[in-house]
Amino acid sequence: MTNWKFFPFQNRKSQFQQHVPKPRGVKPQKKRIIRQPNVVAAIAKGTSPSPSQVTIAQSPKTPKSQTTMKPNTKPKFRGGISKVKLSRQSLGLIRLIVSSLIVLILVLGMGKMTQKLQQVVASAQQRSILPIESTIVPNPSPSAINPSPVDNYSLNLTQELIPLKAEVQSLADQAIGLKLGAFFVNLDNGTYLDVNASDVFAAASMIKFPILVAFFQDIEAGLIHFDEKLTLTAENISRGNSSGIMQYKRPGTKFTALETATKMITISDNTATNMLISRMGGAGALNQRFQSWGLKSTQINNLLPDLSGTNTTTPLDLAHMMALVNHGNVVSSASRERLLDIMKRTTIRSLLPAGLGPGATIAHKTGDIGSLVGDVGLVTMLNGKSYIGVAMVQRPHNDKRAQKLIRQVSRAVYQQFSGPESNFLIQSKQFKKWSSLNLR
Repeated sequence: MTNWKFFPFQNRKSQFQQHVPKPRGVKPQKKRIIRQPNVVAAIAKGTSPSPSQVTIAQSPKTPKSQTTMKPNTKPKFRGGISKVKLSRQSLGLIRLIVSSLIVLILVLGMGKMTQKLQQVVASAQQRSILPIESTIVPNPSPSAINPSPVDNYSLNLTQELIPLKAEVQSLADQAIGLKLGAFFVNLDNGTYLDVNASDVFAAASMIKFPILVAFFQDIEAGLIHFDEKLTLTAENISRGNSSGIMQYKRPGTKFTALETATKMITISDNTATNMLISRMGGAGALNQRFQSWGLKSTQINNLLPDLSGTNTTTPLDLAHMMALVNHGNVVSSASRERLLDIMKRTTIRSLLPAGLGPGATIAHKTGDIGSLVGDVGLVTMLNGKSYIGVAMVQRPHNDKRAQKLIRQVSRAVYQQFSGPESNFLIQSKQFKKWSSLNLR
């Protein structure tokens, strides 16, 4: 038998065959020896079978076209590529959601900013006095102003402060010959003080407070403009012992409506008040509006200064009026802020403000004639809480004890409403020294 391993070309052939790539999924064909009976017998005798006795058999070759390939169930590339693709898709979705949320937040934020900007611009327009004179609106007749009845706003009263009432009543009893009318209400919890609050008193210059409210209503209705020029007439000039400076101007002098309303409150100018009464249709038209607000006893019967006290009101009416303003029932929030800002600039500080503690602010309007002195205001305390206060004292002619009584009542109420944290300040030496000067 020829031994092929000694032929060099056979080795080269074997080397060449070793480098031939085999198709994936195809198992190489293995040679197997078919054990024939004569071969088995030879092996049993202990002799080697001759080559002629051994038949080498190979499995029949399967054509290439019929070769069964194992399905390639594994991915062609193994590196987590599919996972990366999935992560990128998820990341894209997350980015889309986040971007949508950011856009939504920006849109909502811009809406809020736009609304706030509009409010600021509207407030700024009201605060500014335009240099160009606007067209003057004719004086409206009483029938031209038909105020709709205001909702019956309640002061939300809860409980009367009996110990405080006893303290205040004791102060009033010590001032023989004086009659106190007072109404105070804590806007935080509705507790209140009522001393003759429904009794009718002379209004004095406190009548200018509801007139100011009517002025801002006409501003909002477009019947009056802030920069409108009002002409001083001889009929509107207040005479006698009257407050203000416009009475010294010549008839025909022009003032803007805003300037006129401001002087009516800050320096209690009676001539300015008469000009506004005429501009808004007269006393009858204003009285109708007062009634529509629920003011039962507030009336204008004469032009200012009304030294005889024919113009009337009650502490409860004035407190009700302040509550309507504070809660936006009669004017808008922008007008409310402007109105209270004017009242905070009242120059006379010797009545309700003199009884307040450090840090408290008040928007108020005073009144002072021979037979009466009084004050109505909205107080904001250092702790941020607020209360409405009205104190009126009927007195013998120009009795100075009336002012002192109002200061004492104001201090007692402030101590009650401000709470323990403010009472500590009130009891301090600095406050005692400060208040002793103001309560004289």
